[in-house]
Amino acid sequence: MINLSSIDIANKNLVVRVDMNVPMEDGHILDATRIEACIPTINYALKNNAKILLISHLGRPTEGSFEEKFSLKPVAKHLSNIINKTCKLISSLESDEIFDGESNVQLLENIRFFKGEKENCKDLGNKLASLGDIYVFDAFGTAHREQASTHSAIKSAPIACAGLLLEKENEFLFQALNKYEKPYIAVIGGAKVSTKLGLIKHISGVADHIIVGGGIANTFLKASGFNVGKSLIEDSMIDVAKEILKQGKIVLPTTVITSKTFKGDDIRETSINEVTDEEMILDLYLTDKTTALIDKARTILWNGPMGVFENSFFSKGTKDLSEAIANSKAFSLAGGGETLSAINKYIKSDDVSYCSTGGGAFLEFMEGKILPSINMLNSKITGS
Repeated sequence: MINLSSIDIANKNLVVRVDMNVPMEDGHILDATRIEACIPTINYALKNNAKILLISHLGRPTEGSFEEKFSLKPVAKHLSNIINKTCKLISSLESDEIFDGESNVQLLENIRFFKGEKENCKDLGNKLASLGDIYVFDAFGTAHREQASTHSAIKSAPIACAGLLLEKENEFLFQALNKYEKPYIAVIGGAKVSTKLGLIKHISGVADHIIVGGGIANTFLKASGFNVGKSLIEDSMIDVAKEILKQGKIVLPTTVITSKTFKGDDIRETSINEVTDEEMILDLYLTDKTTALIDKARTILWNGPMGVFENSFFSKGTKDLSEAIANSKAFSLAGGGETLSAINKYIKSDDVSYCSTGGGAFLEFMEGKILPSINMLNSKITGS
């Protein structure tokens, strides 16, 4: 894979695919983390007197049509404030202003407003690639999708390379899979075993222990013979969970927090042996064993919360886990939207060695899959 830092970009026109798909409400950005993650690549390009046309999607508009609520206008404004330069919003692929305006930083309107993006349309990919001298892919969060801006454009571009963010993601995720130190602890939470099954199976080949939480823990508890009442579980995954348990790596909770409703009616702290038929397990306590494993770890992979942490009644497990990882001396890698929300809520991103910007892309990478965008970048021959 060719990296941006290894090629001459001085005075070149760069088309840069980024991931600025930020949460919005009434035109206001709720979390600008993904925008901020793009800044190193933008600054590096500007330092080399390059011009930039940024490409991103936002939300899920009806492809091929403009929808105001999915416009990248607020993103352009926010980015302008961060870099202290005007970021010009470009609404058409045929605009005469592309690389010819007063601003060296431009942002194409939501790529999903252009027909053919999701279908990986070759013509759209060709058009995007032809706009500049170099096509830079820096949107790790979309690297698992074969779409026009994430696949066809890379294939069509005479020169295509990885941006600084993608380079960093690749480095740290590769380390967690291939250059890790032992003991290795994986922490996997969330609602469903089925969505994390590939990760659990693959990571069990390198991890010494896998701490589970959320609905995933409930399914493993039931597979172990415990009564989980009305807790969220996947009955279809019980047999799979039993097979995974035979490896002896799954670490289950011994004390949980239950309630009869998500509102917190009749909350109680109880042993996993004493959950009643009417209760739901909505959070867990970290055992002394779990805390000791985290403390002694040299590598920690974290994906998913321990409970319904959005509700303060059921936040203890995730909060305690966050603080334990923050205090650990291990190399720690975190990924997934809920995981990053927990980090921002209870600790600081600097307390974790690396926070990945990917959701689905993070999972697929850590499952050992080759992501389509990265695969296409690997197939490119460097230009001179």
